[in-house]
Amino acid sequence: MQENISNIKACLFDLDGVLVDTAVYHYQAWKRLANTMGFDFTEEQNEQLKGVSRVESLNKILAWGKVEKTDAEKEELATLKNSWYVDMITKMTPAEVLPGTVDFLTEIHQAGYKLALGSASKNSGIILERTNLAHFFDEIVDGNMVTKSKPDPEVFLKGAELLGFKPDECVVFEDAVAGVEAAKRGGMKAIGIGEKSVLTEANVVVSGLDKLTVKDLESL
Repeated sequence: MQENISNIKACLFDLDGVLVDTAVYHYQAWKRLANTMGFDFTEEQNEQLKGVSRVESLNKILAWGKVEKTDAEKEELATLKNSWYVDMITKMTPAEVLPGTVDFLTEIHQAGYKLALGSASKNSGIILERTNLAHFFDEIVDGNMVTKSKPDPEVFLKGAELLGFKPDECVVFEDAVAGVEAAKRGGMKAIGIGEKSVLTEANVVVSGLDKLTVKDLESL
């Protein structure tokens, strides 16, 4: 029988697409914004914004629509999109938590792992409160606390630091290529949530947290 040689003591979670699926709300808000400027925004384009900051997302959308705006106008547009998005997520409920999330968080929490959130979202706090997940996390690192977007590892390194662990004692749960790259660049293991053909750099890839147990962490 193989001995548990895993060094993992802490788990860092991305939010969108891992714990909850807010992509639909981002999509609706960005689409509404694009429509006000006279062009459309597709679900395929929305996929390309996974793990990307609000400012970078807006720049991509403006480029797709061949629209030029000043920095001041961009700030107004980003604020407008965010107000629509926040309006939608404040109506979220625990029913919108992805399958298996609560069971897996409960299991690893009881097993003694420390948990942190590592998300580019500036609205993480609202989402965790509305979906009743906040109590699982020892630390929350979001877009209000970091200056660099994934694939820069800043958000995960800060999470590890706040939890008091070295990078090689942490595993990151991510659904975006940029997030997996951020974890690896930070010296951490990565569990990909999604498709193996996409998240090729992850140590393990599963379709969702419902496919994981604490034993999976022990064998990393």
